[in-house]
This record gives sequence, C-alpha cells and structure tokens, in this order.
Amino acid sequence: MSLKTPPKWMLPAALALWIGTYFGARFALSQLPSGNARLTVALSPVIPTLVVVWAVLATISRLDELQRRVHFEATAIAFTLTTAMLWVLGLLELAISLDRDNLSYRHVWAFLPAFYFIGLAASWRRYK
Repeated sequence: MSLKTPPKWMLPAALALWIGTYFGARFALSQLPSGNARLTVALSPVIPTLVVVWAVLATISRLDELQRRVHFEATAIAFTLTTAMLWVLGLLELAISLDRDNLSYRHVWAFLPAFYFIGLAASWRRYK
C-alpha cells in the first residue's frame, strides 16, 4: 500500500469523513456566534474533500478501460448539467427573486451527485 494506490476501503472512509465533516460544520455554523471560529469551521471540510478527490482518482485508476470511459462520460454529463443549472439559476436570480432557503449554494450542490449518477446511467446504457 502506498499513497499512490490506497486500499479499497479508503474511498468509503473518505466519503464518510467528508459527509461527517460537512454536516458537522453545518450544525456548528448554526450554533456558533459570529467570529473567526466560524471561518475555521466553514473551511473544515476542505481537506476531507481533497482526500475524497484523491481516493476517487486512485479508485478510477484501478478500473479497466471501459469503466474509465464510462466514468469520464458520466463526469462530462454531470459537468454540463451543472453548468446549465448554474447559468439558469443565475439568470433566474436576475429576473425574479429566488427563495434563498431552497435555492442557495447549501442546497444546489446536492444536484451534482444526482447529475453524476444520471451520467453513469446514460453511459452504462450506451455501452451495454
């Protein structure tokens, strides 16, 4: 085992750490008064996020050529859908008043994994 090829359990562990850190930060930010501690708490998920990125890339590097291509296409589809969603929301924000409790960055990020899984389904369907 080296830093280049992590064990198979690393990705689920990294995801669990990221999810715990993210939701822990959201809870702490709702409880903390204003101050420098809020900035530290808000940035606390950054390192776990980078660990997830590393674990995902290392996991993909172990896949065969077809599986890599499927994940590449899923990422391309997710990126395109995300871009479209963000520019539509940006234009809508200029046109009308959007509800910040439902369409803020805290909520919109959840569409990204959904877009990735849509891309995975489309890619696997194409290559079956």
